[in-house]
Amino acid sequence: MSSFVGVLVSDPWLQSQFTQVELRGLKSNYLSAKGDSGHVTVGNLPPVMVKLKGLHEVLTEEEISAILNASYPDDNHEMDFEAYLRACLELQAQAGNKRGSVKNSSSFLKATTTTLLHTIGESEQGFFVAHINGYLGDDPFLKNYLPLDPASDDLFNLAKDGVLLCKMINVAVPGTIDERAINTKRVLNPWERNENHTLCLNSAKAIGCTVVNIGTQDLVEGRPHLVLGLISQIIKIQLLADLNLKKTPQLVELIDDSQDAEELLGLSPEKMLLKWLNFHLKRAGYKKTVTNFSSDLKDGEAYAHLLNVLAPEHCNPAALDAKDPTERAKMVLDHAEKINCKRFVTSKDIVEGSANLNLGFIAQIFHERNGLSTDCRKISFAEMMPDDVLVSREERAFRLWINSLGITTYVNNVFEDVRNGWVLLEVLDKLSPGSVNWRQATKPPIKMPFRKVENCNQIIEIGQHLKFSLVNVAGNDFVQGNKKLILAYLWQLMRFNLLQLLKNLRYHHSQGKEVTDADILKWANNKVKSAGRVSRIESFRDKNLSNGIFFLELLSSVEPRVVNWNLVTKGESDDEKRLNAIYIISVARKLGCSIFLLPEDIMEVNQKMILILTASIMYWSLQQPSEEPDQCESCVDDSSIHRAASEISIDDITSEKAPSDWEDGSLTASFISNIASDDAISETSEIENGSSTTTTIGG
Repeated sequence: MSSFVGVLVSDPWLQSQFTQVELRGLKSNYLSAKGDSGHVTVGNLPPVMVKLKGLHEVLTEEEISAILNASYPDDNHEMDFEAYLRACLELQAQAGNKRGSVKNSSSFLKATTTTLLHTIGESEQGFFVAHINGYLGDDPFLKNYLPLDPASDDLFNLAKDGVLLCKMINVAVPGTIDERAINTKRVLNPWERNENHTLCLNSAKAIGCTVVNIGTQDLVEGRPHLVLGLISQIIKIQLLADLNLKKTPQLVELIDDSQDAEELLGLSPEKMLLKWLNFHLKRAGYKKTVTNFSSDLKDGEAYAHLLNVLAPEHCNPAALDAKDPTERAKMVLDHAEKINCKRFVTSKDIVEGSANLNLGFIAQIFHERNGLSTDCRKISFAEMMPDDVLVSREERAFRLWINSLGITTYVNNVFEDVRNGWVLLEVLDKLSPGSVNWRQATKPPIKMPFRKVENCNQIIEIGQHLKFSLVNVAGNDFVQGNKKLILAYLWQLMRFNLLQLLKNLRYHHSQGKEVTDADILKWANNKVKSAGRVSRIESFRDKNLSNGIFFLELLSSVEPRVVNWNLVTKGESDDEKRLNAIYIISVARKLGCSIFLLPEDIMEVNQKMILILTASIMYWSLQQPSEEPDQCESCVDDSSIHRAASEISIDDITSEKAPSDWEDGSLTASFISNIASDDAISETSEIENGSSTTTTIGG
């Protein structure tokens, strides 16, 4: 397989802050700073770093020199590439601070690979504060600190202990955080404050926020551009939460027939909102099509037509006749207020075309009065659509995981967004630097179908190189949107990522050992046993895991103070199991684990997500200075090892390959994960009448 050598960085955290495209550009910039001695010194850097995108518009060469000298007073100090990368991050942060007053930010609309350069205008900050005051004013803890004054630093000061951000996440996606896990004392010590921010950042990733380049210390310090960048994403997720067929089946009215339903499912929430807006504008006789949340809305005419259709009882004909856009915008806001849309937006914001605030305003109108009919036939069609098409738990987990990696493309629907191959190429380049041959890849939009197949063929080729099990799978399966094959590939990719992280830890790397699922099982059992507990699991399918006690004991064994046993139930009833599962997820995130499972995955013992949860706890634990390297080397009995190895294998999947323009017929694809074991293990799966039966045979 032809490929390019990626830019490798020894520090995994530092590597994760950049894409390979960015690293190649920065490497070139770094090498251009070499002096006559062949080395790069602090004094050589300002003239070349000032040319970097995102810096030259904001910082002068003298300012860059001053920032570097604060850390490296000696201009002759040699800088290696990793020190240069850290300097780049610091300069980006300084540039973000300097740009903090710039208006018309795009942070609210775009999920970017970095939040360092988010810039928020005063109007948007006022909108965020009003939103917080409105939704959290009655919170038992926060009501002592609200309402906030948008003209002061109240917001940033309150955000420093992490409680506000955690509460906002729960407002955006209820139930994401178990509030029992939030430290809510009036005065928190540094440890408790750090726990809250760790819980916040890992939970933010779990609802779809991009938090690359934000650390707990940034939030503790209340850095305005980072705090506002995160808040903007949380509020956006809340405002757009209902813009899908599962939450609002009436949206099916936006399409003419059932054949367009799949297209509707693939729309991002923003595009769905625009489609809804244009649907009503067409009904109102408005001749133009709104394509954005900025320039197309500046004159206020679209708003006037929209509200006249949605709330005709408050119709004001003068709004359409007004010649002055500002005057019309004021009438629009008066009209909106009569249907309970609070004044978070000003007429000036509309006239200036603030994209973020317009999106928020239209989403607010949608929530209050969407104007969609209650056509029972169409709604029943939407409700009868299979759950795996609407939102499957696995699709959700993989989507959130991909978005947490900080790649350029934001994924709204895995099954639709991976079909052109580009997203998975970005993911592969992130996880296995240098594996993608970008010269043979085509970037969207892709008009020629065979280019999509080429991208997906390279994905399969790289997967085979990484030793994924891809029997009889072709790139065209992904182009055709074969859901089972896509999910199976993503599962192997997620598992590969976590096992590589474990392998790359210092002591594993030095011993050159591959980490297996059996190693993870051994480590978990031994860790619990070493803490004096008696719980033990035979495999990642062990039904005893459903009550959550083993995971709580495991979390307590890696960090004794993180579990409050007064909050733990016996896990005997379904309600008690759910309480424990919710608590486990929040405690793990509070500890520092980046996980994307749901309580149901623990209650139902979803073996894939159970493995990921256990491995994530192991990864966190093995990074701690107190962890003994040889703890994961101790043995348990062979039978449990082999059971774990066999049962975590991906179920065989029989799929029918969709006919394409190039070939017809069907293809059977079988996925069996390769796991080191002394026994020969085979697993067969039969799918009959919508149910599957799995048989494991030990050799």
